[in-house]
Amino acid sequence: MRRDEGLQLMKRPARLFAVVLMLSVHTVTVAVEPVSEASSTAVTVPGFSWDRVPLNLHFGKRTTDLTDSEIDFVARHSRLICLEKSHGARVHGSTEAGIADTARRVTARNPDAKVLFYFNAFINWPGYEAFESYRPEWTLRKANGEIVKHTSGTPRPDPSNAEFRQWWSDVVVSANRSAPLGGVFIDALPQAISPGLAQQVGDAKARAVVAGLREMIALTKRKLGPDSIVLVNGLRTTDFREILDWDGIDGVMIEHFGAFRTTAPEDLKADMDSIAIAAAKGKFVVLKGWPGFNWLDRDMMRRPHAELLELARQRITFPLACFLVAAQTGSHFCYSWGYTDTHGMLDAYPELERPLGPPKADATWQGLTATREFEHASVWVDLANQKARIEWQR
Repeated sequence: MRRDEGLQLMKRPARLFAVVLMLSVHTVTVAVEPVSEASSTAVTVPGFSWDRVPLNLHFGKRTTDLTDSEIDFVARHSRLICLEKSHGARVHGSTEAGIADTARRVTARNPDAKVLFYFNAFINWPGYEAFESYRPEWTLRKANGEIVKHTSGTPRPDPSNAEFRQWWSDVVVSANRSAPLGGVFIDALPQAISPGLAQQVGDAKARAVVAGLREMIALTKRKLGPDSIVLVNGLRTTDFREILDWDGIDGVMIEHFGAFRTTAPEDLKADMDSIAIAAAKGKFVVLKGWPGFNWLDRDMMRRPHAELLELARQRITFPLACFLVAAQTGSHFCYSWGYTDTHGMLDAYPELERPLGPPKADATWQGLTATREFEHASVWVDLANQKARIEWQR
């Protein structure tokens, strides 16, 4: 996600919107039972394990390649990795080449890794070689012919166009065929589903765009095949849960847990409930936690990295405890204050190194307070007061 995406979020009223993944050795079923026709086949997550907190790393490094030590960190700490737009583009000439190079280096160290290719479904972010074959008639326009743009000024594509859907899905497949990638992270679905689109293009066109997105994702999954992962962004409190019934989606991100105007106790509870709802529909969830600040806080970003990291380490308990209370088989936790290599995603947190073990049972709730027992940890959260405790047993 870029700064302008975050600014759009800050300006919007409470509910809206924008990351890839890596996995490892054993294959585990996420779904409990099919709830709809769209989820008749249970999702599997290769390599999922409760041994430690299941961690998703979602970031991009745009100016230079990852160092060997950074590659080693990624390969050791995460089984689910998303490399953001523009990752490695300045070094390798394109996002495709940058992601491919990192995927090769990571999988050389961990052959079981699943690295996902970032591609936005509703913003034509530059930096991709594929846009050399993009056609102007695929750009979304208002009835008067005006191009529909993201708040950054970047044009939006028109997924209701069948030729665009074929092109977009072929870009994803080509990236996955030419590098050891494990699927795709699809961004910005809520921006198409939100009412604001209909205000720009009319109700009928907005419905056609959403229907086109739905078909484009299903088409992409069919082309990639069952062994590749399709992770989409995303859920936000009770909003956008309809995407859990879309074909072709394996996992969904909750990107702004406890941040960007979703800090109310009922918002936290809704996001946590979504994890179980998704699992029942055959989807896994990535929950993105925040340390109480983000890369848009200019004053905070003037502080030394070491100071920010210390704050992030001090504040991880609450979002992590919430994740553990709600986690289902296949769930992954993500934590940082932004989306680049400098925002805490490539730093170690002691809690994420500890043995966890599987949950002994589902969480027990009393109002907005919950407890849950794991093999090596006892977890308590109080959503009303945003307090939490994790007692590690070894």
